[in-house]
Amino acid sequence: MLFQKIDKPFYRKKTSLQLNGQLIMLDQPIVMGILNLTPDSFYDGGRYQSEKDVLRRVEEILSQGAMIIDIGAVSTRPGATEVSADAEIERLLPLVRAIRKHFPDAVLSIDSYRSEVITRITGETGDCIVNDISGGTMDDQMFETVANLGLPYILVHIQGTPQTMQQNPVYQDVIQDIFLNLSEKVNTLKLLGVNDIIIDPGFGFGKNVEHNFELLNRLDSFRLFELPLLVGLSRKAMIWKLLDITPQESLNGTTVLNTLALMGGADILRVHDVREAVEAIRLVSKLKQ
Repeated sequence: MLFQKIDKPFYRKKTSLQLNGQLIMLDQPIVMGILNLTPDSFYDGGRYQSEKDVLRRVEEILSQGAMIIDIGAVSTRPGATEVSADAEIERLLPLVRAIRKHFPDAVLSIDSYRSEVITRITGETGDCIVNDISGGTMDDQMFETVANLGLPYILVHIQGTPQTMQQNPVYQDVIQDIFLNLSEKVNTLKLLGVNDIIIDPGFGFGKNVEHNFELLNRLDSFRLFELPLLVGLSRKAMIWKLLDITPQESLNGTTVLNTLALMGGADILRVHDVREAVEAIRLVSKLKQ
């Protein structure tokens, strides 16, 4: 059997990232707060469109204890409408500028699968973490762009695209298939000189409810990468479909699954609800002492 439960860590995992000459420490789990600039995201679409609303949201994310703010201007929910690169940049650029002006020390992540968007945003507003939900599959220039710019990169596993990913996803073994796919891409990134790679197994991205729960149950398999592990479970369909509720009613379920993810080795929780995730980290960290 290729993967099995790991009782005691035998690896030496990377515990820091470099961004703008500073170290982001990951020796303890941290929170990434979500800032959606989209009108059509599955949970909070349309909520943060004006500069005032965006800056208020940034202040809320930081004050509640998040280390990173993940900013996206294109919805990647299942079946989402495609948006042009120009429209994505038009949504992002003025608001990222405003965030940089009012919160110059904030660590920003740009949620985009387009290398031209990353090049433009970083060129005009400074370096950021790149959160690519496509894992390089939707832009063949992304890996080289990240390498040339020297940016930390979140490598997400996806099967298909946001428009097709929930159309009967199939795996022989969901853990082994994802692991092997990510392994090939990690090797490619390292050969290009990308030093700061974060692994995200991609809950909901080309996976059904059963796949997602198997992935969560065997999350510790990804410790073998010896890389930081990001988990994004916040208010996703695996919660509200199973419980027959809505995304708006899914905070409790999110906290439960985030807790299990922390027990499984998650280093970064990507969430809509920062305070609750920070509390989960504090409680689990105490339990693990």
